Amino acid sequence: MSYSFLQHYWWFIVSLLGAILVFLLFVQGGNSLLYCLGKTEQQRKLIMNSTGRKWEFTFTTLVTFGGGFFASFPLFYSTSFGGAYWLWMIILFTFVLQAVSYEFQSKAGNLLGQKTYRAFLILNGVVGPILLGGAVATFFTGSAFYVDKGNLTEAMPVISHWANNWHGLDALGNVWNVILGLAVFFLSRILGALYFINNIDEPDLVARSRRTLWGNTALFLVFFLAFLVRTLVADGFAVNPETGEIYMEPYKYLNNFLAMPLVLIVFLLGVVGVLWGIVRTLWKPAFDKGIWFAGIGTVLTVLALLLVAGYNNTAYYPSNVDLQSSLTLTNSCSSEFTLKTMAYVSILVPFVLAYIIYAWRSINNRKMDVKELEEKGEHAY
Repeated sequence: MSYSFLQHYWWFIVSLLGAILVFLLFVQGGNSLLYCLGKTEQQRKLIMNSTGRKWEFTFTTLVTFGGGFFASFPLFYSTSFGGAYWLWMIILFTFVLQAVSYEFQSKAGNLLGQKTYRAFLILNGVVGPILLGGAVATFFTGSAFYVDKGNLTEAMPVISHWANNWHGLDALGNVWNVILGLAVFFLSRILGALYFINNIDEPDLVARSRRTLWGNTALFLVFFLAFLVRTLVADGFAVNPETGEIYMEPYKYLNNFLAMPLVLIVFLLGVVGVLWGIVRTLWKPAFDKGIWFAGIGTVLTVLALLLVAGYNNTAYYPSNVDLQSSLTLTNSCSSEFTLKTMAYVSILVPFVLAYIIYAWRSINNRKMDVKELEEKGEHAY
């Protein structure tokens, strides 16, 4: 395995984790619909317990995604997580609030009360997807940071630093970052509604979930297509493979799709999968498998976008204040020994995925209904 192959291999692994994370945001999207869909306390309990079966998957994937970046591309980790820390801290804080809220909202005598904990869940359902989408958008729009590896010779070296005092919140000042964040938010709500249709046996709640697909799908398409078109026609951050120099290339991301037809096919299959999952659910009232078509489509679409951001001599984390500080697969990765050792360990990934699938099927062996809530009693969320 060559060093270049290992760099590309680990970018694929990290991109796949990121894509799975976006799919699993259906938990956040579902929670943001708590009072839109749950008109009675019983329905709200069904929603809470339905997403409560899966919130650990999302949280674990988020942590694994960050850990994968740290191990394979440590300079990105130190630059983004260390520089844009306000953005990442808010994201992590809302996810911690989510975990606490699930565990304490129904406990007798809890300090803040059930409504407060549910408000925390909704906060995570709104803020989490928007900020994660905005963070991903910076892979295409750039961030404000400097990198100087010459500082390695100092007694206490600081290789990278942020160019302003906003430390990541400045990403929200770029309208295109916000647009992708909103696209991810509405996608998470679509996936949440599709999940409820597949997972809950309550006719009124399921019917309301189907109806909410119309508005959220329309808004998702507006924001996603706007960001996609802008990205394809904008100048991109290219890398000269001979010198490592970063320069702006017209239609860079469109050129990447055309230069990598397999990635383009994956992207198109993903888009079709998402749309088919939605349309089929709206078209056929008895159809409840839309979450799988839309979910797999989401993974494929996000995977393709992240591959386009890093492959084909592209700076995946560009600096918009110092072009040559931009991070690439070559200048930000771990040593060849580290990447090779981790590559052997990654052979275990399919077994982990198999366990997740098994656990998912075991948890979802039947649709959730009022009877199951009664059986759970005090153990219900």
